[in-house]
Amino acid sequence: MTTVSEWQGKNITVAGLGVSGISAARALAGLGATVTVVDGGSGEAHQERAASLEGEGISVCLGDAQTLPEGTDLVVTSPGWKPSSPLFAAAADAGVDVVGDVEIAWRLRGPDAAPWLAVTGTNGKTTTTQMLASILTAGGLRTAAVGNIGTPIVDVILEGDDAYDVLAVELSSYQLHWAPSVRAHSAAVLNLAPDHLDWHGSMEAYSADKGRIYEGNRVACVYNVSDKATEDLVREADVEEGCRAIGFTLNAPAPSQLGVVDGILVDRAFVPDRQKQAQELAEISDVQPPAPHNIANALAAAALARAFGVQATAVRDGLRAFRPDAHRIEHVADVEGVAYVDDSKATNTHAAEASLAAYESIVWIAGGLAKGATFDGLVENAAKRLRGAVLIGADRELIREALARHAPEVPVVDLDRTDTGAMSEAVRRAAELAQPGDTVLMAPACASMDMFTNYNKRGEAFADAVRELGSTSA
Repeated sequence: MTTVSEWQGKNITVAGLGVSGISAARALAGLGATVTVVDGGSGEAHQERAASLEGEGISVCLGDAQTLPEGTDLVVTSPGWKPSSPLFAAAADAGVDVVGDVEIAWRLRGPDAAPWLAVTGTNGKTTTTQMLASILTAGGLRTAAVGNIGTPIVDVILEGDDAYDVLAVELSSYQLHWAPSVRAHSAAVLNLAPDHLDWHGSMEAYSADKGRIYEGNRVACVYNVSDKATEDLVREADVEEGCRAIGFTLNAPAPSQLGVVDGILVDRAFVPDRQKQAQELAEISDVQPPAPHNIANALAAAALARAFGVQATAVRDGLRAFRPDAHRIEHVADVEGVAYVDDSKATNTHAAEASLAAYESIVWIAGGLAKGATFDGLVENAAKRLRGAVLIGADRELIREALARHAPEVPVVDLDRTDTGAMSEAVRRAAELAQPGDTVLMAPACASMDMFTNYNKRGEAFADAVRELGSTSA
C-alpha cells in the first residue's frame, strides 16, 4: 500500500492509450503525479483520446512508442506491450521501474481494502471470474468482476476501501508479468497451454508469469487436477503459512478437492472432515452450458468462493443465476434438426479442443490467424467426432494439412475468400455437410484479425449467417 503523498510530484510515463492506460493516467494525475502518456498510434481515435486527456492536464505523445520522456520516475504499461519494447529498454538503462496498471491498483489499496480472489489460465478466465462474482453475490457479498475482464481495476480501487467486501479479479499473463507485488487471498490457475509465446518468448516464461498469481496466497491455491502443470506452479509458489492446495476435477474428488459425483458438484476440501465427508454444491444442470470445460470452470469458481467462506447454497444459486458472455459455446439456433453453436472465443487450440469435446457429431468451422500454433494434436483428438470441416482464414492450410494427416476420411471445404460474405458461405457449406442431430460448431482455434475486427465480430457474422440460413429454410 502507498499513500497519496507518495505520488505527488512524481513524473510517470504511461505506455498505451487504451482503456487501462487511460484509467491509470487519470488516476495517477488525480493523485498529484505529472503524467505523460506515450503511444505509437496517431490515428483519429488516438487523437480524440489524447485531446480528452490533454483537457485534463495530462500530456500525450503520439507516434512515438520508443522514447522515454526526460525525468521519468516510473513507467506504467498497458498489458499488451511486450517486455522487449524499446521504451522499456530505455527505462532499464535509466534505472526506472516498469509496472502495470494492476500493480498500481494493488499499491493504491487502503488498509481495509477488499481481498482479491484471482483467476488466470490459458482459457476460461472470464467465464470463471464471472461465475465467481455471481456466487459471491448470491452469498450476500458486495463484489465486482474486474481486471482483464473489462473493468479497469484502478477505477474500482479508487471507489474506496468500503465499496466492496471482496473482488473477483481476472488476470492475464501480461498483467501478472507487470504486477510483482500482488498477493491474493486465494487464486486459481485453470489450465496451461501454449499461447502468447511471441510475447513471453517461451512456454517456460509464460508459465512462470501465470504462476505469479499464487505468490503470497493466504488461504488457497486452486489448481486443475487434470493439468499437472498447474499443480507444479502451486508447489513452486511462496505462499503464506497455512495456505492450502485445492484441486478441482471432473471425476470423484479426493480429500482437499472439488469434483463431480453422479451429476453433482461436490466439495471435499472445505468441510469439517474431508477424509469422510463431501458437501453437495450444485447439479451439473445448474451450470449453463454444461460442457465439460464449463463444469471445470464452475468447480474452480466454487473453490475460490468456498475458500472465502461462502456457503454451499450460494454456490448453487450463483451458478443458476449465471449466463456466459456471447460467443462462448453459445447456442444460436436449430435449423432442420442441426444445432448451430458459436464459440468464436475459442481463439487457440486448447480452447477449441475443449469446445469440440462437448459434442458428439460435429461439422467444424475453423481457421484464422494461427499465432504460431500447430493443429495435429487438436485434430487427432477430435477426429472421431468430425463429420466435416469448413476452413476459413489466412492460416487454414495448417488445419487442412492436420486433417489430411489425422482425419483423411473427413470431407473438407476450403474457402479461399475473406470478403464480408465468407462467413455466410461457410455456414451454408457446413449445412450441406451436416445431418439431423449434428452440431455445426464454429470453434476457430485461431485469432480473428485476418478477417474481422475481433472475435466478437466474427461471432456476430456467424450468428447472422445462421439466422439467414434459418430464414431461407423456413
